[in-house]
Amino acid sequence: MAESMVGLKRSHRCTEVTSAQIGEKVTVMGWVQKSRNKGGIIFVDLRDRSGILQIIFEENDCGTENFEKAEKLRSEFVIAVEGRVEARSGAVNENLATGAIEVRAESLRILAESETPPFPIEEKSKTKEDLRLEYRFLDLRRPDIQRNLMLRSRVATLTRAFLAEEGFLEIETPTLIKSTPEGARDYLVPSRVHPGSFYALPQSPQLFKQLLMVSGYDRYFQLARCYRDEDLRADRQPEFTQIDMELSFVDVDDVLDVNERLLKKLFKEVCNYDLQLPIQRMTWREAMDRFGSDKPDLRFGMELKNVSEVVKDCEFVVFKSALENGGSVRGINAEGQGHMPRKKIDALVEYAKGFGAKGLAYIAINEDGTYKSSFAKFMKDEEMAALVAAMDGKPGDLLLFAADRDKVVFDVLGNLRLELARQLDLLKKDDFKFLWVTEFPLLEYSEEEGRFVAMHHPFTMPMDEDLQYIDSDPGRVRAKAYDIVLNGVEMGGGSVRIHQADIQSKMFEVLGFTPERANDQFGFLLKAFKYGVPPHAGLAYGFDRMIMLMVGADSIRDVIAFPKVKDASCLMTKAPTPVDPKQLEDLGIEVIPEEKEE
Repeated sequence: MAESMVGLKRSHRCTEVTSAQIGEKVTVMGWVQKSRNKGGIIFVDLRDRSGILQIIFEENDCGTENFEKAEKLRSEFVIAVEGRVEARSGAVNENLATGAIEVRAESLRILAESETPPFPIEEKSKTKEDLRLEYRFLDLRRPDIQRNLMLRSRVATLTRAFLAEEGFLEIETPTLIKSTPEGARDYLVPSRVHPGSFYALPQSPQLFKQLLMVSGYDRYFQLARCYRDEDLRADRQPEFTQIDMELSFVDVDDVLDVNERLLKKLFKEVCNYDLQLPIQRMTWREAMDRFGSDKPDLRFGMELKNVSEVVKDCEFVVFKSALENGGSVRGINAEGQGHMPRKKIDALVEYAKGFGAKGLAYIAINEDGTYKSSFAKFMKDEEMAALVAAMDGKPGDLLLFAADRDKVVFDVLGNLRLELARQLDLLKKDDFKFLWVTEFPLLEYSEEEGRFVAMHHPFTMPMDEDLQYIDSDPGRVRAKAYDIVLNGVEMGGGSVRIHQADIQSKMFEVLGFTPERANDQFGFLLKAFKYGVPPHAGLAYGFDRMIMLMVGADSIRDVIAFPKVKDASCLMTKAPTPVDPKQLEDLGIEVIPEEKEE
């Protein structure tokens, strides 16, 4: 039978009770982690969000009624205990913040009973994720998840304080907006008042924050909720949070400077990590050439080497045809892995095929300097020697090569490099390696759509010196865009925005927009651009990803209170679900059942 807490007031959270309170009376409340009856004495581990405190019940101290209640305590019962703090009678528990003390109970109230939970409430749970997410309200009681969410709250508070100090204003932008389907798919919201018309949920506050700059607010930020109807991965959710900002009268260096100082503060205060400024910068071109990725992981080497020149005259048909078709031959050196069994090398070849490779060529250098190779018979001895030298190959090394169009080669070797690092345990989660990647291509050609599309979005400013190529060679134009990368994860990105109406119109033209379509989708922005626009730039962090990296979690689901799973459903509430037909009728919507194939 649940009791009331009338007349009781909690004096401390569990780990706020310390040796300084020995002899004092305290009132603590929380959940029973576990209860052990040793006959005449009952030990209860009491848990709240701060941690665990040991409570001792002995009949002489708490009375028969309270002792009998204590005998009934089970895991996850909610209780209130009054008692005195004592030095721990048994051995000190070094693993607990309160390991040197305990509370000798004088009274007990059972505030709520609990059924047996479907899984133990414990750190690093081995329970299947689907079951944990179905009972997320219980999973959220786990101390590791609670620490993650408390850290998340702290980062939000620190960010707000830092940006306010830097002259930013926190301004909310709408979440029911006009659909502008350029990029990921929108989530649509039907309007009852305007039958047949729809709002979209924002993929980002992009246009509104630019309008705030037009309106003279100078520096804006918000922790913005954003929505994208796209395929999910470990670091993606259909709804997510951005630390979003925009600044006026700035260029690239100004945005990078304020964000470097923000990151230095956050990682020092939260992770006790001293981030050395300035953060290293690397152009997109250099990142692709050296790491095969525009979000390179700098925690280890194994850089790509372009050996096209070295092998251009060889007779190995794989290399030869790649070069004849305008591609390249590149390799990575897995140092000290020359002894890797053939079976593991074959597994790497299969892995590479998943990223578009037709195969992988390899040279394993024996300790005596001889080679085991998949293609040596097609090469002259001097060609092999030159290739090994170009790769800095030493006895005991394993050299892996991909030959194809550049895009495929980068994809294959960039991912292979990461897979080898995982296998060789080179990725330390508390080793934070930051990088700015700059000068992205403004546009990339979409084979699917048969046109150029914006690599970031249509409002990104081209590099001044590349504007001359926008008509003749659009693929050559670089953008004033920048990403902040941490340990191979794109944590945030932004750009200097176009603030001249003629350049914005030209950008829409290059992207294949007719003036009518540009006006239909972005007319309100183009109208605003006629009334005096300051140069402006911005950046947005994936807040969930940032927290995931800070706590070393493997998935952003571990740092979001109520996450969705891979098909964008919620296992706890069972959303999305069909709705009452009356609701659809009010909206003028009819759902047509999918015809099942025979």
